[in-house]
Amino acid sequence: MNAQTKVALEDISEENAPAIYVAGGLSQFFDAVKAEVTTEVPDVSTRKGRERIASLAAKVSKSKTAVEKPGRDYLRKLKEMPKVVEAELREFVTAMDALRDETRQPLTEWQAAEDARIDSHQAVIDELNERGAEAGTYTADYVRGSIATVEAMIIDENLEEFEAEAHRAKEKALTALRAALAAREKQEAEQAELEELRRKQAEQEQKDREARIAQEAADQARRDAEAASQAERDAAANRERDLQLQAERAERERLEGEQRAAQAAQEAQARLEQAQRDADARAEQAAERERQRQAAEQQRIADEAAAREADVAHKKAVNNEALAAFIAGGMPEDCAKQAVTLIAKRLIPNISITY
Repeated sequence: MNAQTKVALEDISEENAPAIYVAGGLSQFFDAVKAEVTTEVPDVSTRKGRERIASLAAKVSKSKTAVEKPGRDYLRKLKEMPKVVEAELREFVTAMDALRDETRQPLTEWQAAEDARIDSHQAVIDELNERGAEAGTYTADYVRGSIATVEAMIIDENLEEFEAEAHRAKEKALTALRAALAAREKQEAEQAELEELRRKQAEQEQKDREARIAQEAADQARRDAEAASQAERDAAANRERDLQLQAERAERERLEGEQRAAQAAQEAQARLEQAQRDADARAEQAAERERQRQAAEQQRIADEAAAREADVAHKKAVNNEALAAFIAGGMPEDCAKQAVTLIAKRLIPNISITY
């Protein structure tokens, strides 16, 4: 049935509705009704004429209803169709997605296992590379422990295609660690030797100061004793002139000599104690400088660890941006993850990620 097919009002049905309710499709009914009601002009001045006019108007309304009612029914059916189509499409898409996932499951499982296998092998190489790269930043004891750890790592056919690279990484790490150990042992030996020289020098300086102070005290005591003895001799030479005066003077000079000797001894002791306090203060200052050096070393190690963590976080953020760009470009997430991993590991020639 096409738009030119003539259909009577009473023949409108659900079957021919699609051919009727189209652009211009209802004009045939309007034209037919219009032709029927306009072919006569009833006399409005008579009752019969007026009744005829009312009858014709009622016929127009009835014809309108005859066309409108099936049209409204058809329109409601059309409005329900998108819902039916949407539900059918949704069910179809869900089933197809499930079928696709089920079909791809063996590949997905294989890829996950392959990624895990590669990651486990790469982790061995990464650990070797990291130990070799950081060899010069730790103490000799730590480096010796790293050498033992690396030497104990077994590199064999279990690493599959990574075995050759792992051997190279192990040899490179051991070379770097052994070189770092030699340098660190030499440095620590030189540091220990320097500390020992400083300690011996400080001890010798302290002994020299103590000997000098003791000698100065002894010399002063000797001079004081000589002076006292001379005074005594002078008093004896003059005793004949004034025995009583000489006796009093001799006694006074003796007492003064003892006081001076006692005072000299006290001053010598005070100087000795001050020298000891000075030596203790210098020793404490040296110990404080060592503590500060150790604290600075610990801070440096902590700063380097924080820098490494920040570098790892930065690389992860860059990789996530690359992953998002692949996905936004239409690449499936699994493929995008694999692409980023391969590029980050530099397994794709001529392509790299800039960090």
